[in-house]
Formats: sequence, structure tokens, C-alpha cells
Amino acid sequence: MRVVVIGAGIAGLMAAQSLVKHGHDVVVVDKGRSPGGRLATRRIDDATLDHGAQFFTVRDSLFESHVSEWIASGVVTEWCRGFDTTIQNNDGFPRYRGVRGMTDIAKHLAQGLDVRCNTLAFSIAPGATSKWQLKIDDGSVLDADAIIVTCPLPQAYALLVTAGIELPESMLRTEYDRTICLLAVLNQSSAVANPGGLQNPDETFSFIADNAIKGISSATALTLHANPQFSLEHWDTSTDDVQRLLLERAGPWIGDATVITSQIKKWRLATPLTIWPERYWTNDMIVLAGDAFGGPKLEGAALSGLAAANYLANN
Repeated sequence: MRVVVIGAGIAGLMAAQSLVKHGHDVVVVDKGRSPGGRLATRRIDDATLDHGAQFFTVRDSLFESHVSEWIASGVVTEWCRGFDTTIQNNDGFPRYRGVRGMTDIAKHLAQGLDVRCNTLAFSIAPGATSKWQLKIDDGSVLDADAIIVTCPLPQAYALLVTAGIELPESMLRTEYDRTICLLAVLNQSSAVANPGGLQNPDETFSFIADNAIKGISSATALTLHANPQFSLEHWDTSTDDVQRLLLERAGPWIGDATVITSQIKKWRLATPLTIWPERYWTNDMIVLAGDAFGGPKLEGAALSGLAAANYLANN
């Protein structure tokens, strides 16, 4: 089959890899400058910062088999076994990270695939010479026998308006938490203790990572994710004002260090608040997959992509 995958995040890349192994012709399109989605790593001067997904865990045996290959390939390593220093940083479940950042996982999965970045999917409609036709915002088209859509549900709905396919009402009502992220490069060590991660440390932040302690940055650099309540309340606040406010509230974690430079990154559709009970949803060779189906964590999204590919490979 000719399959187009929309979205080069973990779900889309896992689906594409699986379909290629089954002998199908696959094209992955993504509006971003590079594959990864929320597997996002940014360089600021000498610092390296994960600013999307910070780590992942493994519960499922199928996903574990893929992670084992990533570890053997030098793509992934264990970060820690928990962030609570009062229990000696060990709750029994490894937290994994990309060796040089979370984007390493996406780059690894994209190898050998036809991934077209800076390519914005505009609409899906029945094709004249193929089952489906994906129109790109530059006016070009891609013919497909099947399409896997892994972008967030509001974006998927917009794509499907011209396809004549209606989504279930409960799926249309899916809402997403937002996340405002502060990235701060420091001139010396921060006040974050080993292992370099803090979950829900205060009333403002849902996660704080010291990327140097984490092991991906040669310079001290903090990633600070504001929690959903703060992010919603301040979503329309000017970038300069929200940056000043977050820097102020980050003071206890910055400690005695000085902020050399800082940036704000916003994730509008960060976390789905409700999860579809199945790993994917399909209608007439269009398959929806991603974290709204497999679960908002990286493992769930990966398993959703694999399930979507398995469905197409058997139909």
C-alpha cells in the first residue's frame, strides 16, 4: 500500500517503521522543522535542553522490546528510578532518556524513512486515482491507499472535514491541557539536587529538570514546565511578562546562580484529558492514533502507532 503518515512524533514514526518493515510505501509529513514532536531537544549556546517530554517509563512487553533495541543502539539510557530523594531515588521503575536528549529517539526512528518536514497537511479528500488524497498547504498532493493521522484531535478533525468522515462526538469533545515551558541557562550549578528532576515541586511547576545533572548538557540549564493551571491562566499573557513571572517563581530552583539567557516555549495541545478506550480509531482506511488513544505518555503513543500500523498491515 501507499500510506501517508501525518505527524513525525513517536506514534507516527513507530507506525511508519512498522509499515516499511511490512513492505509498504510510506511517506511521513510533519509541519515542524525536524521529526520528534514532543520529543524535543534544543541547543542554547553551550547548553542542551529537553523542552518537551522529559523521560519515559516501560510497562508493556512489546514496547520493552523496542526500548531494548534503542538501548543497544546507544540511543537511550536509564536516567534514574524516581525523583523522590527521600527514598534514595529508587521506586523500582527506570526512567529513561535520550543519550543526548529526547530527540535522539526520533532521529533514530526516522532513519531510512521518507520524512518530509516543513510540510503542513492541509486537508484529506477522496482521490481521483487513489483512495485518498492529502493536500499540502503549498498546493501539492500526496495520493494514498491509507492515511494514519497522529496529530492532536483538534488538528485531525480539521483535516477530516473534507473527507466526509465524522468523528464520534465524545472524541470531538476531547480537551487538552496546555504547558508553558521556561528554559533557563545558568552560570553555575542550580539548586536542583540529584538526580536532576522534580515532579510537582510547588504550586507553579509540574516538572523541573536540570539538564546537566540529567546528563545531556555540558552547561547548567533548567527546563521548567508550568502546571496546567498556571499555563491556562497565563496563556495569553505577553511572552516577556510570563517569562519574568516564571523566572521569579523559579528562584528557589535557580539558587545562587545567575540566569545567562532564557526562553519561553508553549505547548498548546500538551496532554489529552480523556483517552479513547482503544489504541486507534479507524474509518475507511483512515486511522487516527497517538497519545489520545494509547495514553498521554510516550509509551502509550508508541503503542498506539504500532497498533495503527498493525491494523493496516492486516487489512
